[in-house]
Amino acid sequence: MSDQNLTCVDCGKQFAFTESEQEFYQSKGFSTPGRCPDCRAARKAARNSGSSYSSGGGYSSGERQMYPAVCAQCGKNTQVPFSPRGDKPVYCSDCYRTQQSSTSSSYNSRRY
Repeated sequence: MSDQNLTCVDCGKQFAFTESEQEFYQSKGFSTPGRCPDCRAARKAARNSGSSYSSGGGYSSGERQMYPAVCAQCGKNTQVPFSPRGDKPVYCSDCYRTQQSSTSSSYNSRRY
């Protein structure tokens, strides 16, 4: 083995993948890194900043990002905690509750 110069997939910067790092990666069964040490550290920090359940369900700022939508049932403007894709209906909270209660009551009335 010898030192390798790799190109970071995030920033495009060249970085050295030393012989000792290669041995370490191989011993752990890791693949060749695609990111430079700085980008790996930044990605790890971003991943770990909001992953604790004790910090309010994993939202580091304490607020959930909401997206605008139009309810498929009543037509009211609403906000939902996911980006609507357009291939499935989106409901306001009132209509969603109605949908859920009608679905669960028809599910409970089935006989097996």
